[in-house]
Formats: sequence, C-alpha cells, structure tokens
Amino acid sequence: MNYTKINCSDMVLGIRYSAPVFFEDGENMFLAEGKTVKQYHLDALKKWKIPFLLSYGHVIDDSSSAAKDSSYSIDDIEELEEIEELEELD
Repeated sequence: MNYTKINCSDMVLGIRYSAPVFFEDGENMFLAEGKTVKQYHLDALKKWKIPFLLSYGHVIDDSSSAAKDSSYSIDDIEELEEIEELEELD
C-alpha cells in the first residue's frame, strides 16, 4: 500500500478519513474508515507520544454537510445483538 504520513498535530477534533488510519507500524488500526476523531483519540495520541499516523485515504470534506454540527452521526450508532433469555433457577 502507498501510505501517506499524517502528523499527529494535523489530527483535529471531528476530522474523518476516506480509509482507515493506522499507527506508525502500518498494521494496527487507529481509526476506522469514515469514523470521526473524538477527544479521546487526541488524548491517546498525546499520552502515548505517537509522532505520526499512516493512511492511504484522504480527509473527507464535511464543510457542505449540516451533520457536522451534530455531536453524533449515524456512524456512531451500533446495532445491538439479540439477547438470549435467562433460564430460571430452581
């Protein structure tokens, strides 16, 4: 793959990428494709002193979308699995 180096200082709250973003090893994923960078992502980069990240994608431009003003997006919703019923104890 042809990775692009992303300086961690370029990672800002709310940014999204068109492809997964990986740690500097190019194997372990930091952020999934299309997911929004949250404050805890930025905190982790700072805490772990990560100098750069890698991606073969590009920044997704949300400037024309009204959804960027919302703190939640459809990508943040996860489908719940079906719950099994518990057996009664005697």
